[in-house]
Amino acid sequence: MPHTMSRMGDVLAGLHAAWEFESDSVLIRYERGIRTPKLFQALGERRVPLEAIAGVTLTRGKRGTVVLRVEPRPGADPLMEAAAGQLKESGDPYRLVLPADREVLAEYYADELRALLTESGPAERFLVKPPEGPLSFKAYDGKATFDGRTVNFRWFWTGASSAKWKAGDQSFSVGELNGVEWRSPEVFEGHLRLLRRDAEVSGAQADQDPAAVVFGLGYGPVHESLPFAAAVLAAVRSSSPVAAVPAPRRDPADIAERIRHLGELHQAGLVTDEEFSVKKAELLAEL
Repeated sequence: MPHTMSRMGDVLAGLHAAWEFESDSVLIRYERGIRTPKLFQALGERRVPLEAIAGVTLTRGKRGTVVLRVEPRPGADPLMEAAAGQLKESGDPYRLVLPADREVLAEYYADELRALLTESGPAERFLVKPPEGPLSFKAYDGKATFDGRTVNFRWFWTGASSAKWKAGDQSFSVGELNGVEWRSPEVFEGHLRLLRRDAEVSGAQADQDPAAVVFGLGYGPVHESLPFAAAVLAAVRSSSPVAAVPAPRRDPADIAERIRHLGELHQAGLVTDEEFSVKKAELLAEL
């Protein structure tokens, strides 16, 4: 006899979200409230098909809680692809935090879900719907808008570099893009860069690249810029008849120059020891 949920439509409510278990998917509804992460509020709700799930885990959390998490398959969710592992644990939309006294119930649902999973490995296409447009957000040096077909960057005179002013406001159709590069605004050099199909990977820093907008304190927050990046990435993939090719390696001379500049910021006290070490490792990994 096939293994199924006890009743289709069962709901498990936890901290900041409630999961509804259906025969072919998990519907995640995020709460609204001052304590709910802003990314969750921006997402509203997400339907995750069972074919998009690779596994299920149940672990002990902090301060008398347990955490039920579904593991999305690589390539199944444009939001997680755009995030590229940069989300903090508390901002992971696939975690459901529950009181420890609900561990037995959570374990039951975890077992039920595992029994229904049939897929594993990378997904050939996005299976979870991207955030819906039109979308927009304010970066430090400009405003980014996306209507589902075209990304526009309109520069701010108060923040844009002279290189961007010289290039003028920018417009990119999804058909001319190969992907996106999102660097969290919560780390050093946060930005959103558009990767163009027929162009070399830009060696310029994001503040000098007309195909990028840079983040800053209060500019390009995760709950605005990440859904934006995910929506653009999904549109790019759906417009491409073939899978996007990996971005080529950056010019070693450019990497050396960026490390030198980073060292100057470190010596000036504008970058902490930890930020310097992390960013230097990231730059060296690009060689």
